[in-house]
Amino acid sequence: MTRPRTGIVGIGNMGLAMALNLIDRGFDISVRDIRPDAEAIAAAAGARIQRSPASMARTVDLMIVVVVDAGQVESVLFGDEGAAPHLSEGSAVMVCSTVSPEDMAGWAERLARHGVGFIDGPISGGPARARDGSMTLMQCGAEAFVLMARPVLEALASRVVAVGERIGDGTRAKLMNNLLAGIHLAAAAEAFALAEHLGLDTRTLLDITSSSSGQSWIQQDRMRRALDDDFAPRAECRILTKDLSIATDCAARAGFRTPLGDAALSQFRQACADGLSELDDAALLLSARTRLPKPSSES
Repeated sequence: MTRPRTGIVGIGNMGLAMALNLIDRGFDISVRDIRPDAEAIAAAAGARIQRSPASMARTVDLMIVVVVDAGQVESVLFGDEGAAPHLSEGSAVMVCSTVSPEDMAGWAERLARHGVGFIDGPISGGPARARDGSMTLMQCGAEAFVLMARPVLEALASRVVAVGERIGDGTRAKLMNNLLAGIHLAAAAEAFALAEHLGLDTRTLLDITSSSSGQSWIQQDRMRRALDDDFAPRAECRILTKDLSIATDCAARAGFRTPLGDAALSQFRQACADGLSELDDAALLLSARTRLPKPSSES
């Protein structure tokens, strides 16, 4: 199968790892980011640097957008130097950012006017799995465009899950995943902060929960780092805060109550208010610690 010429806009923690993975596998990769240092790393690995989304659009068959939020996606596609008018008919855009399903559907409709396909393609797994191609990718879009992009999708992710053709459903699936992730992380931070308050050895507790009914993947990943005071950002706290907000808004529009999601979102917002927004979301443990009273000293 022919490998599409591929561009990635937004080479942060995830986008850069994806680009390096594809370069290692022999793909023709262009990149664009607002940060020269990220572009320099990609260039040293063999990527071609584009000065704008518009210039990239003229040279690629598949543009992958891995920016933070809907406003940034809008700018990449339809801003002053946006890609949309310059993409060739039959090319495709895949948006991996976690945004609202309605935004995804709107971009797909607008790009279709230019004869450009759209893949709703949220990703999960973190930078390490993006680097080695073992992510999960929730793919949603018209079969012809998905087929064109398939070599890239299969290089990026060991699990490419076809959610369907209705644009937005890939994002809906990702939002449900992140709703669970946020709830699990908020619960883990609370439990481990309480364990410390009660005088338990938290590493022993982690060994117990990792093989017991209280285990979850996000607990094992995040709490292991948090207990080592490692809060270097792999996934910034503000990002999961944003994702939880979108997920609970999605539920509210559907008339569905999410009391656990709302409680988790409240804890994430408090962590951001505590000045932890740019730390790894494992820093939720730091915020949870502040909610517990100091242990009384023994007389």
